[in-house]
Amino acid sequence: MKRLENKVALITGAAGGIGAASAKRLIDEGASVVLSDINQQAGMQLAESLGEQAIFIQHDVSDKAQWQNVVEQGRKHFGQLNILINNAGICIYNGLLDYTEEEIHRLLNINLLSVILGSQVAAPVIAASSKSGAIINMSSAEGLSSVNGLSAYIASKWAIRGYTKAAAMELGPLGIRVNSIHPGGVDTPMANPTALAKKDFDQPYKKYPAQRGAQAKQIASVVAFLASEDASHCMGAEIAVDGGMTAGKYIDFLPGAPN
Repeated sequence: MKRLENKVALITGAAGGIGAASAKRLIDEGASVVLSDINQQAGMQLAESLGEQAIFIQHDVSDKAQWQNVVEQGRKHFGQLNILINNAGICIYNGLLDYTEEEIHRLLNINLLSVILGSQVAAPVIAASSKSGAIINMSSAEGLSSVNGLSAYIASKWAIRGYTKAAAMELGPLGIRVNSIHPGGVDTPMANPTALAKKDFDQPYKKYPAQRGAQAKQIASVVAFLASEDASHCMGAEIAVDGGMTAGKYIDFLPGAPN
């Protein structure tokens, strides 16, 4: 039996990148998947390619009424909801003094507010569907550390980390495990907007242990683990899938640095 047989997952930001890779992996593990995204064309194309185990519903994740619609339509179609993957997110590069109020609100609404709204709407349905459910919140390596040029984004990702722990406290007694994933640089349109070749994309990550950036399927593997009963005792955990970015970076003139 596959690890996620007879389970139903809702994935936000599912039309591409980590969301799409996670949908494919969860289906391979036996799950049915509700794909949600603001990008209707890409979402519908993905759902069609995945077959009858997937449906797509267009969704603005910052709107609670749309959350209620997506959760209810998904539950009606598949009969239940067991897993929520809060994956939708955006990244806006700007200096701390230069972020506009509109940019800050947009980042926080999509990256953070959506996670809170999704948990509020989906948790009762997940709890009613099974004795063991999961909510997985996509944070970032920048939710464990920091860099310049991303202060508002970093604020949202650190907040997801803290909210995940608070949600784990309150939803654990309902049978819902809540955990966060912290990817490093992943070769997706968000982290590689100029579509650099893999060799060039990997170059900045030579200073870290993995010596390369990640592929979306590597994050999806951890999503599948946390969604499954293999992670039955993981609650409020923060899992870095960052190739060692948050472990530290090499100092070239000291022993142990790669050649």
